[in-house]
Amino acid sequence: MIALYALTTAACTNDGDKGPSMQDQVDQIMHDYDGDVPGASVLLIHNGNPVIKRSYGLADLATRAPAKPETNYRLASVTKQFTAASILLLAQDGQLQLDDPISKWFPDLPAATDAITVRHLLSHLSGLIDYEEVIPPQMTGQLHDADVLKILETQDKTYFAPGSSYRYSNSGYALLALIVERVSGKTFATFLRERIFQPLRMMNTVAHEEGVSVVAHRAFGHSLENGAWARTDQSQTSAVLGDGGIYSSIDDLANWDAALYDDRLLTDSSRELAFTPVTKTDDPTIEYAMGWRITREETGGTTLWHSGETKGFRNVIVRYPDEHLTVIVLTNRDDPEPYQTARAIAGLYLKKK
Repeated sequence: MIALYALTTAACTNDGDKGPSMQDQVDQIMHDYDGDVPGASVLLIHNGNPVIKRSYGLADLATRAPAKPETNYRLASVTKQFTAASILLLAQDGQLQLDDPISKWFPDLPAATDAITVRHLLSHLSGLIDYEEVIPPQMTGQLHDADVLKILETQDKTYFAPGSSYRYSNSGYALLALIVERVSGKTFATFLRERIFQPLRMMNTVAHEEGVSVVAHRAFGHSLENGAWARTDQSQTSAVLGDGGIYSSIDDLANWDAALYDDRLLTDSSRELAFTPVTKTDDPTIEYAMGWRITREETGGTTLWHSGETKGFRNVIVRYPDEHLTVIVLTNRDDPEPYQTARAIAGLYLKKK
C-alpha cells in the first residue's frame, strides 16, 4: 500500500481470536482510496479521543504528495456549519437578530425577497433562486459571494413564499457570509479566522481566497474521466465562500467537534438553535436545523451531520452526540459520496460497545 498514515488507540488493536480489528475493518472499507489514487482522511472520535485516525492515497496526483491527517481538503457544503455558527456568534453579540429581514443589509434585492429573514436563510426556507442556475453569460470568471448578490438582484421571484417550504440553497449561504461581513466590518475569511479558527486552534483551516491566503498541506480535487484520474480542483463557483469555501483537515476538525459540546464558542442556547430541527427536507428521514442535517438512527440515536460535494471533493461529518461519537471522512475525488461510508465506520464502533 502507498502513503497510508495512521494513529490509533488501544481500541483499534487486534482482537485476537475475535476476528479482524476495527482498524483492519476500516482499512477494508477504505480500500479503494488507498494506493496511487486520490485519497481520503478518516477520523473516528469517541469521548474526545481518536479511535481511528487514518489517511489513504494521495493528496495530489501531480506531485504524488500523500494524504495525511494534516491534509486540508475543500470542505464544500460542510462549510455551512461554520457560516451558521458565524451568524449565531453575531446574534450572541447582539449585533443582529435571526428574524431581521435580509433587506436590512441588501436594499437592492427585488421586492419578491422582502419577507426573507436571516432565520430563513439558515434553514433553507428562503425560496431564493439558485444562483448557479441563472449565471449570466457575461460572468465567465470565478464567482464570489458578492457576485451571487449581484445575480440575485436581477431575480424578482422566489421558488415559494419565504418560510413556507424547504429548498436547499447555496444562494442563501452566500448571502449569510455577506451579512457577516456587513455586520462585523470584517471580511468573512477574517471573521472566521479571528472568531472560530484561532480560538479553537484550527491553525491550518482557512476560507481560501486566491491571491490572499494559502492552503497549507493542500489536497487537490480529482475526477475520474475516461477511466483515468484528472485534476478537477476548481469550478466557476469554487471561490464562493459562504456556501462551501473552507479548507480543513481531520486534525483541525477534531477541535471543532470538541467545541460543539461546550460553551467555548457557542452558548447553550446557540447550540440548541444550531441542532434543533427546523424543517423537514426533501428526504422524509432527514430534518434540517441551522447548518446541520438531523436524522435518527436505530443504533446511536440522533445524528447531526452534513455532507459536502464540489468539483473534485466529497466530504462528510457525522456526529452522534448521545454517544459522544463523531466520524469525519474527507476525500479529494468526485465519487463516491462518503455519508454511508462514515455511517458504516460508526457502526463498527457502536457494535463493539
